[in-house]
Amino acid sequence: MKFDPEVGAAVPAYSGRDILAMIPDFSAVGEYDLIDFARLPGPHMTPEKMFELSKLLSRELGREEIVGAVVTHGTDALEETAYFLDLTVDSSKPIAVIGAMRHSGEIGWDGAHNLISAARVVFDTEGMDRGVMVVMNDEIFTAREVTKTHTEAYDAFKSPEFGPIGLVDKDRIMWVRGKFWRKIIRTERLETRVDMFKMYAGFDARLIDYAIDTGAQGLVIEAMGRGNIPPSAFTAVRRALQKPLPVVICSRSIRGRVLDTYGYEGAGKQSRQLGAIFGGSLSGQKARIKLILALGMTRSIEEIRKIFEEGVYQ
Repeated sequence: MKFDPEVGAAVPAYSGRDILAMIPDFSAVGEYDLIDFARLPGPHMTPEKMFELSKLLSRELGREEIVGAVVTHGTDALEETAYFLDLTVDSSKPIAVIGAMRHSGEIGWDGAHNLISAARVVFDTEGMDRGVMVVMNDEIFTAREVTKTHTEAYDAFKSPEFGPIGLVDKDRIMWVRGKFWRKIIRTERLETRVDMFKMYAGFDARLIDYAIDTGAQGLVIEAMGRGNIPPSAFTAVRRALQKPLPVVICSRSIRGRVLDTYGYEGAGKQSRQLGAIFGGSLSGQKARIKLILALGMTRSIEEIRKIFEEGVYQ
């Protein structure tokens, strides 16, 4: 981003080569190829663009001389793209996704530092077989766990439940967690007609009913607490499950997983009995990414359930 005086705000401006020209020390980290994929602010990223990027990375990482990849990205949708890539790029080579919390015209622009740190992570031999990582503010996170927790702070990206998997200290990478289980979803198509709803006190059935009636192929519900839905909204969720549509239940809480702990109207036990899929500790936005991919691979609700509910995070 660069401040545009005519607009009076920051806008996308720099190519990859422009960015690297502002970082004279970057070439000292290692040899690199540069690919300009797109010049988009974070909110302009789409699942279709993510799919294009995934295919590009899969192709490039297949080259023997390439040891890994760094992807620069606007921070607003960074965690969604990173998780999409983690689910679709089947490579043992590391991918580090980075952004900047200050634009290049501001004092304290962090883009240069994050880019160099990410390159060091990618060149580190211990970065293999860790899937897609997000490297921000000298902390390394898994794509599945990380989320943006602040609108502008340097340390906005966090894993509230599990913490970082590593740290960057100058030219040294310190891994503090081991390698972990990862699932790849192999599909050649996407199903983007997946709607997401965040529950709140008094949420009713209108919007969910509208989604069902206008062709939604799947729903993600960010429920309260352990996975509980207001009864005024649960009538529509019940209707979706009876249709049947895949309905994934997550929690609007940033820590913990959904579970069928409670048995009252709209609670997790009832959703489970009606066939809802539990999203574990996934956020709503990441569950939506996963469901978009899962529906591209299969229409079987039971197969989709396995994609979501089998693994260490359940």
